[in-house]
Amino acid sequence: MSAPSRIFAPGVLEGQVILLSGGGSGLGRAATLELVALGAHVAICGRRIEPLEETVALAGARCSAHVCDIREEQQVDALVDDVLARYGRIDTLVNNAGGQFLAPAEEITPKGFRTVTRLNLDGTWLMTHAVATKAFIPAGDDGRPRGGKVISTTLSPHNGLAGMVHSSAARAGVENMMRELSIEWARFGIKLNAIAAGQFGTDVFMTKYPREMVAAAAGQVPIQRLGRPEEFAWLVAYLASPGGDFFSGSVLTIDGARDNHAGPWPPAVHVDDAGDPLRESRRG
Repeated sequence: MSAPSRIFAPGVLEGQVILLSGGGSGLGRAATLELVALGAHVAICGRRIEPLEETVALAGARCSAHVCDIREEQQVDALVDDVLARYGRIDTLVNNAGGQFLAPAEEITPKGFRTVTRLNLDGTWLMTHAVATKAFIPAGDDGRPRGGKVISTTLSPHNGLAGMVHSSAARAGVENMMRELSIEWARFGIKLNAIAAGQFGTDVFMTKYPREMVAAAAGQVPIQRLGRPEEFAWLVAYLASPGGDFFSGSVLTIDGARDNHAGPWPPAVHVDDAGDPLRESRRG
């Protein structure tokens, strides 16, 4: 079973049903374990059943695995119908599935660009639209829309990730999608936010990218370390909890200040012989 939360009160998400994409590894798995520890039922989806089942084995009976390619509209509709049939409701959607490949922009083919934007942007839209129209907008027992929450994972830094133009474009689109829908769908009681995640020390990050890039990653973060997956999970749990009820249309950046500056401060070229930041000479 998932271990108790180190941060939140036991049972703070008791009775909630959360649908989370990309739950088979990395940040998605960490978020799933935290949400289950807080009492939620979490339905996770992904394209391959094996990693999903590994997460379920760690999380326990409150977690269920569902195979779905979020790029395919019919599969997304079937997934949402299946989760509603199983649990009777969906309270929060976590759009965590995504991916990209590292390549210079001039080498990315139109097909490669579409592959990434279709997963990160189109897939997020399909999931968000299906859950909203099937679970959040329909009236509940009181005759009012049930409402719900959408939390979508994007990327930091926001000035673009060199070598990932496709993902940079798609994730910016997701953030603006969440902002726009937070206005349109407020009348249905739907709250939508994005989490812009910096570089985290997940197994996926540590093994997927070139060794030189991984080795230098922490040095690019002002606080000089990678994020821990549980730190991302805590933010997801907070937004899903009552503590997140007044958040909507926000982009919460969790990246150790990487969005503001690359590397430590002061940089080596801006220090004196004692290692202190350089200062202007002032009169008087």
